[in-house]
Amino acid sequence: MAETCRIVALGGLGEVGKNMTVYECGGDIVVVDAGLAFPRDEHLGVDLVLPDFSYLRDRASAIRAVILTHGHEDHVGALPYLMREVSIPEVWATRLTLGLVKSKLDEHGLLRAAELREVHPDDPPRELGSFRIELVRMAHSIPDSAAIVLETPAGRIVHTGDYKLDHTPVDGLKTDVGRLADLGNRGVDLLLGDSTNAERPGFTPSERIVGEAFRQIFPLREGRILVSSFASNVHRMQQAVDVAVGLGRQVCIVGRSMRKNANIARNLGYMDVPDGVLIRPQDLEELPPNEQLILCTGSQGEPLSALTRIAYHDHPALHVERGDTVIISAKPVPGNELRVHDTINQLAKAGAEVLHQEIAPVHVSGHACSEELRTLLSLLRPRAVMPVHGEYRMQAAHAQLARDAGVPASNIVLAENGTVVELSRDGARVVDEVETGVAFVDGLGVGDVQDVALRDRRRLSEDGVLIIVATLASSNGGSAGPPELIARGFGDGSGPLLDELRDEADRVLQQCLRDEISEIKLLQEHLHDEVGQLVYDRTHRRPMILPVVVEV
Repeated sequence: MAETCRIVALGGLGEVGKNMTVYECGGDIVVVDAGLAFPRDEHLGVDLVLPDFSYLRDRASAIRAVILTHGHEDHVGALPYLMREVSIPEVWATRLTLGLVKSKLDEHGLLRAAELREVHPDDPPRELGSFRIELVRMAHSIPDSAAIVLETPAGRIVHTGDYKLDHTPVDGLKTDVGRLADLGNRGVDLLLGDSTNAERPGFTPSERIVGEAFRQIFPLREGRILVSSFASNVHRMQQAVDVAVGLGRQVCIVGRSMRKNANIARNLGYMDVPDGVLIRPQDLEELPPNEQLILCTGSQGEPLSALTRIAYHDHPALHVERGDTVIISAKPVPGNELRVHDTINQLAKAGAEVLHQEIAPVHVSGHACSEELRTLLSLLRPRAVMPVHGEYRMQAAHAQLARDAGVPASNIVLAENGTVVELSRDGARVVDEVETGVAFVDGLGVGDVQDVALRDRRRLSEDGVLIIVATLASSNGGSAGPPELIARGFGDGSGPLLDELRDEADRVLQQCLRDEISEIKLLQEHLHDEVGQLVYDRTHRRPMILPVVVEV
């Protein structure tokens, strides 16, 4: 068994988000990334979606460390929840990623729950149980991104994380193609590569394209300018600040996560904002609109985000009007398109000009397109390839690129979450499958939202609720009065239908009492079934019916 390495993805395959991969070798476990996903429309009331940690819970004693590729939520957001359930000895990350993670762990009261180790792509390889680990610098839409190289007795594995081959990055730190070529010369036995843009032809444009667009757009605008992007996109914020400072605009950062990330980036030297440029939201009223630049969250149309509240005139310190320009510098995550469009429509109603990637070059992806994937494959020349980080169609497109690059079809593994892939000197193959799922964060609870709860919420959202309150006189066991009906999200709460349902509930109650059925649970069942059938006969809807029987 020492000559094999097992790879189990607990998230990130067949989906965009909650990336988490487990490597097992010689009795030791290393986890690469611990990401989350954001809820879809069917996840009513759910705040966050996490990988299922039960596989790691059962093997907690073997875990040596969690290693993080970069600081995006879909790669680090689940870490505090993992550390609540599983003892993690060490967390390894680059400087900015570790800074963001420290802030997150501090909020959860977990700052001292594990040893936090800062690592750098220039560091020599480090031993970690049966693994030998080194990092390779990769360009992405957040600084300090890295690929993870795992040397194991079964072979050398390269896990790319998210990346693109940006030859002119804002911070000058390009993807280290020299190191990648050196790895290819040393021999790569298995590549786990980012598949997000595998279907898109060509090359992903440089981040500097967005800065150039800002330099073209900002001087022509006379009103206030709002730029909305992901809160972690430090380079995007830096470029907007640089252009604004050159034009004499003051900068206001709005949105808790963006303010926090900007402060961390400034303290660690990843952002440079001149003294006196940043102002508070409440100070904007004292400035003319043509001297304002507002950086804000809300590029995904999140209901409580800064931009959405501004669009719906619900922000205490900010508003937009005719002459203002709003730049949405992000692409909608699949599933968020309608919310983003609603926000754009509301901003347009207020008179603002809204620029987004469909009509202006104000956003570029942080992920490699097909030609960059080809380049990486030619640099590393892997014996086997396992496409990760993407929906299945993206993984399939990445697999085709690997075949085109000369990787035999038998050495390409198209896996799903829970698939167990075993790497040995004979290659990589699927050997087993483990049960994986998701855990929901709902308010303060984690994992306590069951399928039945989501089904009930869906019913409530679609068909409403009908509450029947029946009162019994404990002295003689008879009815103390006609039942009361309360309807919410069902009909208009009055009218002939509700009168008919009230009469039906009274009839059922009297019939039960005549039949000497006085057990409250049985009374509730009869009321539920009989009234529910009448509702369906009249409306073909099935509201949630809650009978309440009270003795007085």
